[in-house]
Amino acid sequence: VCVFCGSSSGNGETSIELARHLGRTLGERGLELVYGGAQVGLMGEVADACLAAGGHVIGVLPGGLFAREVPHRGLPELREVATMHERKQVMYDLSDGVIALPGGLGTLEELFEVATWSQIGLHSKPAVLLDADGFWDPLEALLDSMVARAFLKPVNRRLIQRARSPEEALDVLATTELVYAEKWIRPGER
Repeated sequence: VCVFCGSSSGNGETSIELARHLGRTLGERGLELVYGGAQVGLMGEVADACLAAGGHVIGVLPGGLFAREVPHRGLPELREVATMHERKQVMYDLSDGVIALPGGLGTLEELFEVATWSQIGLHSKPAVLLDADGFWDPLEALLDSMVARAFLKPVNRRLIQRARSPEEALDVLATTELVYAEKWIRPGER
Protein backbone atom coordinates (compact mmCIF):
# COMPACT_ATOMS: atom_id res chain seq x y z
CA VAL A 1 0.00 0.00 0.00
CA CYS A 2 1.40 3.38 -1.02
CA VAL A 3 0.83 6.14 1.53
CA PHE A 4 1.06 9.80 0.62
CA CYS A 5 1.27 12.21 3.54
CA GLY A 6 2.99 15.25 4.94
CA SER A 7 6.64 15.58 5.81
CA SER A 8 5.18 17.83 8.53
CA SER A 9 3.11 16.60 11.47
CA GLY A 10 0.57 19.41 11.23
CA ASN A 11 -0.64 21.29 14.28
CA GLY A 12 -2.69 18.67 16.10
CA GLU A 13 -2.46 15.16 17.46
CA THR A 14 -5.33 13.77 15.36
CA SER A 15 -3.28 13.35 12.18
CA ILE A 16 -0.28 11.97 14.08
CA GLU A 17 -2.42 9.35 15.83
CA LEU A 18 -4.09 8.45 12.54
CA ALA A 19 -0.70 7.98 10.83
CA ARG A 20 0.43 5.73 13.68
CA HIS A 21 -2.85 3.78 13.56
CA LEU A 22 -2.47 3.28 9.80
CA GLY A 23 1.14 2.14 10.15
CA ARG A 24 0.23 -0.30 12.93
CA THR A 25 -2.69 -1.68 10.93
CA LEU A 26 -0.54 -2.23 7.84
CA GLY A 27 2.11 -4.01 9.89
CA GLU A 28 -0.38 -6.16 11.79
CA ARG A 29 -2.07 -7.22 8.55
CA GLY A 30 1.24 -8.12 6.93
CA LEU A 31 0.84 -5.46 4.25
CA GLU A 32 3.89 -3.72 2.84
CA LEU A 33 4.12 0.06 3.18
CA VAL A 34 5.56 2.09 0.31
CA TYR A 35 6.08 5.77 1.10
CA GLY A 36 8.32 8.78 0.51
CA GLY A 37 11.21 7.59 2.68
CA ALA A 38 11.48 10.41 5.23
CA GLN A 39 11.76 10.03 9.00
CA VAL A 40 10.03 13.35 9.72
CA GLY A 41 6.39 14.38 9.95
CA LEU A 42 3.50 12.03 9.26
CA MET A 43 5.81 10.14 6.91
CA GLY A 44 8.05 9.11 9.79
CA GLU A 45 5.10 8.33 12.07
CA VAL A 46 3.45 5.90 9.64
CA ALA A 47 6.76 4.19 8.85
CA ASP A 48 7.81 3.84 12.51
CA ALA A 49 4.43 2.41 13.50
CA CYS A 50 4.47 -0.09 10.63
CA LEU A 51 7.99 -1.22 11.53
CA ALA A 52 7.08 -1.52 15.23
CA ALA A 53 4.15 -3.77 14.27
CA GLY A 54 6.47 -6.07 12.30
CA GLY A 55 5.67 -4.67 8.86
CA HIS A 56 7.96 -4.26 5.87
CA VAL A 57 8.56 -0.70 4.72
CA ILE A 58 10.02 0.57 1.45
CA GLY A 59 11.01 4.23 1.30
CA VAL A 60 11.55 5.99 -2.01
CA LEU A 61 13.42 9.28 -1.91
CA PRO A 62 15.14 11.43 -4.55
CA GLY A 63 18.81 12.02 -3.76
CA GLY A 64 18.40 15.79 -3.82
CA LEU A 65 15.74 15.70 -1.10
CA PHE A 66 17.87 13.76 1.36
CA ALA A 67 19.06 16.92 3.12
CA ARG A 68 15.57 18.44 3.41
CA GLU A 69 13.33 15.45 4.08
CA VAL A 70 15.82 13.57 6.29
CA PRO A 71 15.87 9.96 5.09
CA HIS A 72 14.66 7.29 7.46
CA ARG A 73 17.79 5.28 8.30
CA GLY A 74 15.85 2.52 10.07
CA LEU A 75 14.12 1.18 6.98
CA PRO A 76 14.81 -2.31 5.67
CA GLU A 77 14.68 -0.83 2.18
CA LEU A 78 15.35 2.77 1.10
CA ARG A 79 15.49 3.34 -2.62
CA GLU A 80 17.25 6.44 -3.86
CA VAL A 81 16.01 7.75 -7.20
CA ALA A 82 17.11 10.68 -9.34
CA THR A 83 13.91 12.74 -9.63
CA MET A 84 10.48 13.35 -8.11
CA HIS A 85 8.89 11.86 -11.23
CA GLU A 86 10.92 8.69 -10.82
CA ARG A 87 9.97 8.60 -7.13
CA LYS A 88 6.27 8.62 -7.94
CA GLN A 89 6.66 6.02 -10.69
CA VAL A 90 8.54 3.65 -8.38
CA MET A 91 5.98 4.15 -5.60
CA TYR A 92 3.09 3.45 -7.99
CA ASP A 93 4.85 0.42 -9.47
CA LEU A 94 5.45 -1.09 -6.02
CA SER A 95 1.89 -0.65 -4.76
CA ASP A 96 -1.61 -1.95 -5.41
CA GLY A 97 -3.45 1.07 -4.01
CA VAL A 98 -2.96 4.48 -2.45
CA ILE A 99 -4.00 6.02 0.85
CA ALA A 100 -3.60 9.78 1.33
CA LEU A 101 -3.26 11.03 4.88
CA PRO A 102 -3.28 14.80 5.54
CA GLY A 103 -0.44 16.66 3.88
CA GLY A 104 0.44 19.66 1.76
CA LEU A 105 1.01 20.42 -1.91
CA GLY A 106 3.19 17.35 -2.49
CA THR A 107 0.49 15.05 -1.11
CA LEU A 108 -2.12 16.67 -3.36
CA GLU A 109 0.13 16.47 -6.41
CA GLU A 110 0.83 12.78 -5.82
CA LEU A 111 -2.86 12.01 -5.20
CA PHE A 112 -4.06 13.81 -8.31
CA GLU A 113 -1.43 12.25 -10.51
CA VAL A 114 -2.38 8.72 -9.44
CA ALA A 115 -6.08 9.54 -10.00
CA THR A 116 -5.33 11.07 -13.39
CA TRP A 117 -3.29 8.03 -14.41
CA SER A 118 -6.29 5.84 -13.52
CA GLN A 119 -8.63 8.15 -15.44
CA ILE A 120 -6.59 7.90 -18.64
CA GLY A 121 -5.97 4.16 -18.32
CA LEU A 122 -2.30 4.00 -17.34
CA HIS A 123 -3.14 1.86 -14.30
CA SER A 124 -6.10 0.79 -12.17
CA LYS A 125 -5.04 1.55 -8.62
CA PRO A 126 -7.65 2.88 -6.20
CA ALA A 127 -6.99 5.95 -4.05
CA VAL A 128 -8.50 6.69 -0.64
CA LEU A 129 -8.50 9.91 1.37
CA LEU A 130 -8.04 9.07 5.05
CA ASP A 131 -8.75 11.46 7.89
CA ALA A 132 -10.59 11.42 11.19
CA ASP A 133 -11.33 15.12 11.64
CA GLY A 134 -12.64 16.51 8.34
CA PHE A 135 -9.26 17.48 6.86
CA TRP A 136 -10.34 16.28 3.40
CA ASP A 137 -13.86 17.81 3.54
CA PRO A 138 -12.94 20.85 1.37
CA LEU A 139 -11.33 18.61 -1.26
CA GLU A 140 -14.39 16.35 -1.35
CA ALA A 141 -16.60 19.43 -1.81
CA LEU A 142 -14.39 20.64 -4.67
CA LEU A 143 -14.50 17.25 -6.42
CA ASP A 144 -18.29 17.15 -6.06
CA SER A 145 -18.50 20.69 -7.45
CA MET A 146 -16.41 19.62 -10.45
CA VAL A 147 -18.98 16.88 -11.14
CA ALA A 148 -21.92 19.27 -10.67
CA ARG A 149 -20.35 21.70 -13.15
CA ALA A 150 -19.56 18.92 -15.66
CA PHE A 151 -15.76 19.22 -15.43
CA LEU A 152 -15.43 15.74 -13.93
CA LYS A 153 -17.41 12.67 -14.94
CA PRO A 154 -19.18 10.93 -12.05
CA VAL A 155 -17.37 7.69 -12.90
CA ASN A 156 -14.02 9.49 -12.55
CA ARG A 157 -15.12 11.10 -9.29
CA ARG A 158 -15.14 7.59 -7.85
CA LEU A 159 -11.39 7.31 -8.47
CA ILE A 160 -10.87 9.09 -5.13
CA GLN A 161 -12.77 7.47 -2.27
CA ARG A 162 -12.95 8.44 1.42
CA ALA A 163 -12.43 6.64 4.73
CA ARG A 164 -12.45 7.60 8.41
CA SER A 165 -10.27 4.76 9.74
CA PRO A 166 -7.33 2.72 8.47
CA GLU A 167 -9.47 -0.41 8.55
CA GLU A 168 -12.13 1.26 6.39
CA ALA A 169 -9.47 2.58 4.00
CA LEU A 170 -8.02 -0.89 3.48
CA ASP A 171 -11.51 -2.31 2.93
CA VAL A 172 -12.16 0.38 0.31
CA LEU A 173 -8.87 -0.45 -1.45
CA ALA A 174 -9.76 -4.14 -1.47
CA THR A 175 -13.27 -3.68 -2.88
CA THR A 176 -13.13 -0.64 -5.18
CA GLU A 177 -13.94 -1.21 -8.82
CA LEU A 178 -12.34 1.28 -11.19
CA VAL A 179 -12.96 2.31 -14.74
CA TYR A 180 -9.88 1.48 -16.76
CA ALA A 181 -9.80 2.03 -20.50
CA GLU A 182 -13.58 2.45 -20.53
CA LYS A 183 -14.42 -0.88 -18.89
CA TRP A 184 -14.97 -1.92 -15.29
CA ILE A 185 -12.01 -3.51 -13.58
CA ARG A 186 -12.40 -5.51 -10.42
CA PRO A 187 -9.62 -5.56 -7.81
CA GLY A 188 -6.81 -7.83 -8.94
CA GLU A 189 -7.68 -7.60 -12.66
CA ARG A 190 -5.60 -5.66 -15.18
